[in-house]
Amino acid sequence: MTSIRKQALDILVASGKPLSAAALFERLGTQCDQATVYRTLHYFEAQGYTESFVLHCDEHGTERYYTAAKDATGLPLPHRHWFHCEGCHQFTQITTCGIANVVETFESQSGARVTNHILYLMGLCRECQKKERTGTLSNRGALKSPNVPDLEQQVHKGPVF
Repeated sequence: MTSIRKQALDILVASGKPLSAAALFERLGTQCDQATVYRTLHYFEAQGYTESFVLHCDEHGTERYYTAAKDATGLPLPHRHWFHCEGCHQFTQITTCGIANVVETFESQSGARVTNHILYLMGLCRECQKKERTGTLSNRGALKSPNVPDLEQQVHKGPVF
């Protein structure tokens, strides 16, 4: 494994949360270009070092996020699931895999063999729910002052086509 690949994998292992290619590129600094990051992530997935999932949020658009599945020595890391807050855009690890019974039921009913699964949940974390109740969390998740009216409400006074 090249030194850049090892460093990228170390970053993914140490991050403790899913990272986008852009976030990994930022953490690597000027050591490589974006194309190298994408090639590295493609290599990692092909070799089983990472898992990825696609997530869409209104704030950041659609992005693929990567988590480490093995460390640099090839040892498997624990299987993980994630909660993504649509307000602050933080990931929180779900500490238990409650989908095992669903997988077993599906396999017995369908005759299929499940080899992997990915689960992520989306919503608002506790802190963002508090901000939403006080009116300091906008629809897109960015904080706003509770005393400033929403510009979208002011601009669209007439019919919308």
